[in-house]
Amino acid sequence: MAEERLDRTDRAIVDALQKDARLTNKDLAAQVGIAPSTCLERVRALRLRGVLLGFHADVDRRSLGRGLEAIVAVRIRPPSRQYVDAFWGLALELPEVVQVFHVTGADDFLLHIAVADTDALRDFVLDRLTVRPEVGHVESRVVYAQGRRPALEPLD
Repeated sequence: MAEERLDRTDRAIVDALQKDARLTNKDLAAQVGIAPSTCLERVRALRLRGVLLGFHADVDRRSLGRGLEAIVAVRIRPPSRQYVDAFWGLALELPEVVQVFHVTGADDFLLHIAVADTDALRDFVLDRLTVRPEVGHVESRVVYAQGRRPALEPLD
């Protein structure tokens, strides 16, 4: 996305949609204080500019049989673009993976995973990660709880 600043109306639209992406265009327009046709065009423009990347349902992972979440740190050896890119692609395809972060520091990747239990966590580490020749080190941390801000505001 280009570093374009959002005006007050665009910021209000983004804020409202972050809090409730299921708002109808009519309700969103009323909440923001603009005409529905203007609102529809603004949302369309925000999507085209890459500000709004998508809409999704937030699902309780336990209801999907994924009662244990963990952050798994992975170090790639040798740390070359070829191995980093290959691991990135693999990590995004693993069904246990919720999010992938390519990071700086001692580790190259942090994987947020959701699995059934500690046995499944162990199996994930041993059967999916340590068998990979480019994986030099793995360290996992069980997530006790997590929180998330319902909406982010631009930093001015």
